[in-house]
Amino acid sequence: MNKFKMRTIVLAIIAASLAAGCGGGSSGSGGGTATGSTGSTPGTGSTGSTGTPPATGGTDTGTPPATGGSTDTGSTGGASASKGTTWNSVKWGGGGYVSGLIFHPTTANLLYARTDIGGAYRWNQATSSWTPITDGLGFGAAESKYHGIESIALDPNNDQLVYMATGMYTFEGNGRLYISSDRGDHWTHVDLPFALGGNNPGRAMGERLMVDPNKPSTLFYGSRASGLWKSTDSGKTWAQVTALSSVKMTSDQIGAANGAMGVELVVYDTGTKGSGTATQTIYAAIAPDYVSVAGLASNMYKSTDGGASWSPVPVPVSGYHIPHMVRAADGMFYVVFTKDTGPGAGGPGRFYKFDGSTWTLLKSEDPLNGTNFGLGGVSVQGSGATTRIALGVTNSWGNFSGQQTVQLSDDAGKTWREIEAMTPGENASGWVDDVEIDPANRDHILHVHGGGIIETKNASSASPTWSGNITNIEETATLSLVTPPAGAPYKFINSAGDIGTWLQTDVTVKPTLAPTSNWSNGNAADMAWADPLFIAGAGVANWNGTGSFGFWSGDGGKTWSNFATLPAGAQANTGSSASVAVPARNSIIWAPANSVPSYTTNNGASWTATNLPPLPAVAQGWDRGYHLVADRKNPNKVYAYDSGGASWATAGKFYVSTDGGHTFTLSQGSVTVNLAPKAFWETSVAVNPNAEGDLWLADGNTVYHSVDSGATWTKLNNFASGAGTQGASLIALGKAASGAKYSAAIYVVGTMGGVWGVYRSDDAGATWTRFNDDAHQFGGIGVLAADQNTYGRIYVSGTGRGLFYSN
Repeated sequence: MNKFKMRTIVLAIIAASLAAGCGGGSSGSGGGTATGSTGSTPGTGSTGSTGTPPATGGTDTGTPPATGGSTDTGSTGGASASKGTTWNSVKWGGGGYVSGLIFHPTTANLLYARTDIGGAYRWNQATSSWTPITDGLGFGAAESKYHGIESIALDPNNDQLVYMATGMYTFEGNGRLYISSDRGDHWTHVDLPFALGGNNPGRAMGERLMVDPNKPSTLFYGSRASGLWKSTDSGKTWAQVTALSSVKMTSDQIGAANGAMGVELVVYDTGTKGSGTATQTIYAAIAPDYVSVAGLASNMYKSTDGGASWSPVPVPVSGYHIPHMVRAADGMFYVVFTKDTGPGAGGPGRFYKFDGSTWTLLKSEDPLNGTNFGLGGVSVQGSGATTRIALGVTNSWGNFSGQQTVQLSDDAGKTWREIEAMTPGENASGWVDDVEIDPANRDHILHVHGGGIIETKNASSASPTWSGNITNIEETATLSLVTPPAGAPYKFINSAGDIGTWLQTDVTVKPTLAPTSNWSNGNAADMAWADPLFIAGAGVANWNGTGSFGFWSGDGGKTWSNFATLPAGAQANTGSSASVAVPARNSIIWAPANSVPSYTTNNGASWTATNLPPLPAVAQGWDRGYHLVADRKNPNKVYAYDSGGASWATAGKFYVSTDGGHTFTLSQGSVTVNLAPKAFWETSVAVNPNAEGDLWLADGNTVYHSVDSGATWTKLNNFASGAGTQGASLIALGKAASGAKYSAAIYVVGTMGGVWGVYRSDDAGATWTRFNDDAHQFGGIGVLAADQNTYGRIYVSGTGRGLFYSN
């Protein structure tokens, strides 16, 4: 698990938001997933841009979607509804950054996990697994950005009530507050008057949203850019707490602060609950960026009148962030100070206890002898001289003597011992930004990391045993997916951010066949249809920073070789707007992002550029690319689709090769139908593997069909873009229904009758059935592939939710 370091997948958040990956450990203060854009240019997020991933149904309109109430009624707009379809996760396990763990303080085993791009989960003690609670209504394609969870708050008086503040990036506009009265099984939502950043830097800091335990209709929220906010009606309406500050940071100030940190957390000073009288003493931690723009006097403020007035609290170190501040049963506060935002912030870090007037230093971390450990999460249990403290040490990669990952004290911080590094079982160092002691079991300690959650249940042991707690958490970010012909020894090839390229042979077991297990991105792959043991793909070697690499296997993934050379454009263009087609063994065409495709007939020993035209840039930092696909019946035919690159660019064009992908000719038929200009990730092309020249194309707005190898095209009028959703963004063909008139089942991700979803046709597009339902929206769908062995089985990716398969 400790291979998950700084994430560099690019997320293109196209109007309704989409996400391809999330955090996964960091070697410094920034880390995290780079971002895309709402119709402008990618690269405004955590670590900058290297490309763009597939979208999840949103449109690149240049503006974020409206944030009104959920309007998905389940109507299918004329298409009949599919009955009896069930969905399961494809097994990987974890794979992304769980940014926070929230225990209910009094109900045993009631625990929630929030993620930076993959929604939220609730622990199921009966099955020892996690239940996703953000797959359904309110989390469709037009609502993908709300899969970034910035904070969760629980009412200590009512264990059914959950508040969840969502919004993936501050640049996307205002966030939402979701409210559930049944532990997240169902949600309503309220539009918030400020921006959130569930996948911005510092996303694992303590909870910004807090419920007053004595008067639970009162909530406070520490926003990233607009100061402190208060609700007195259980989150329905909000007002800025101008007594602290009325300043709202400008977009330039937010950009300069890399997303802004603002008011980092809120803590009530109370040991009671349910009194009916609002808690009077409240602390708020203020980030250096907001202290500066608001002209505040300290990084911490205190109110003794329920938030009506505030005064600065002198702190022992100034200009630091305060990622966590927790209150022990005796009223003592334990406070982490860190110079950087994290995730995985390096030193210096300081840890103090605070009795309301006096600060006492308990632990320091400073760069020393090549190490740069920082401090992250903290949790306490008990009181007085025997207070148990679990403290996360961040940016401490590896597992070696002297390593610090989780430090434990049973004497209120006087002495410390390491309880994870060099102990039995797993180790997950790096992004230890939230640590929690189970309120019902002091020996049960958990912490987050770049690959999910890890825990020990015997923390008091001299050598505690640690293991992953990730069953049913799936937060991988698939960028491309392709299924082989029926009878192949694998189900599909998964090209994913951070975890690379893998062959899945069993959807219930974590895969083992891959060109490398190092930290890499997989951008695209394909197999020879008549010889599916021959596989080729392309990715990014994140582990050594050398950029793109390509690979092939001739034995179904048992052994692999890297291409000896790279085609033109591959080294400089590592983005996921890339494609690979394999017409036959040893024959590969690779289209790196922003590049003219090249072909090889000798497994990458040499490459020759095709005659396809170069792709002009449509915006700075905005990737585009060719979609390549080989005809499955005639390996001499290869097709190339240029989607135009963006909605403001030129119309899409389709090209045909009859010499195995060496030279291409423009299809005048594609020019005649005037394909919509769209981004790479909003479009797709598929071939019917059972008929030569039988092609299907989704241009973002609708679906087109050709039966003559792209010479002419017929437009289907069923699909049309809706409010924040694509008309048709993904298309795949799978095994036909028994007795069907057409030789393949067709699946489209798009919008029909104003309702976004997955649609299936068994009669070449004459009629359609909605294949998913409102409970299975997964924050939008980014990739789609159809199985050739089983009718009705497709594979899809959700926003930060890994892969699913249908039954």
